[in-house]
Amino acid sequence: MKVATWNVNSIRTRLDRLLAFLDREQPDIVCLQELKTTAENFPTEAIEAAGYRCAVHGQRTYNGVAILSREKPVEISRGFGDTAWDDQARLVGATVDDIRIYSAYFPNGGEIGSEKWAFKLGWIERLRQFLQENHRPKERLLICGDTNVALNESDVANPDKWADSVLFAEPARDAIRGLLDWGLVDVFGRLNPRGGVFSWWDYRQLAFPKGDGLRIDHVLATEPLASIASEARIDREERKGKQPSDHAPVLAVFG
Repeated sequence: MKVATWNVNSIRTRLDRLLAFLDREQPDIVCLQELKTTAENFPTEAIEAAGYRCAVHGQRTYNGVAILSREKPVEISRGFGDTAWDDQARLVGATVDDIRIYSAYFPNGGEIGSEKWAFKLGWIERLRQFLQENHRPKERLLICGDTNVALNESDVANPDKWADSVLFAEPARDAIRGLLDWGLVDVFGRLNPRGGVFSWWDYRQLAFPKGDGLRIDHVLATEPLASIASEARIDREERKGKQPSDHAPVLAVFG
């Protein structure tokens, strides 16, 4: 089983790239983030023509997440089912075969000390509580998406530069560690322990050609799946060319 996660930063802008990616990689499951469109305007027809079913949680202009799968997704859920945290379309879940999958777009956090920063930390903690309430680490479960957090120094090209940013500050890293402590494994990190491979580069200041990147996109799996992961890679080529997303897809193979 091949799984991919990709913050496309506007599905309508990146649709041709996505369709080419699906044709080239032939993943079984794809989690998308930052759709920037409603479910009604999601390009379902084009994606179904490519051989995928869609579970979508959209929002006009901002946020938005989706799960694409070759098999029909069932038991689709949107958000936490908690109005205090569900104003923004950041979480969609579905079951494909016997695997529970969530596509997640974690809050960016704005600036440290801001209301957005508090919301980010609270949202990650709410996700941990959601897992505690609804799942068990022995289940076959995946959370794929843009966490907006680089966990380790080896996941950041310039750790000193980013140390006090919302993408790498210690409270955000601790929040992600809370998810791992619950029973999730950073699949890419386990299979690529040396690090130095990134998934996001700012559009500004020539960050991509300068190599100033961070690995903030993750495939997180419970141990029953993580233990059979055989490959994990980042498709850096998708950050090149005409109108790329600022994120590159992360792929993992299980079994």
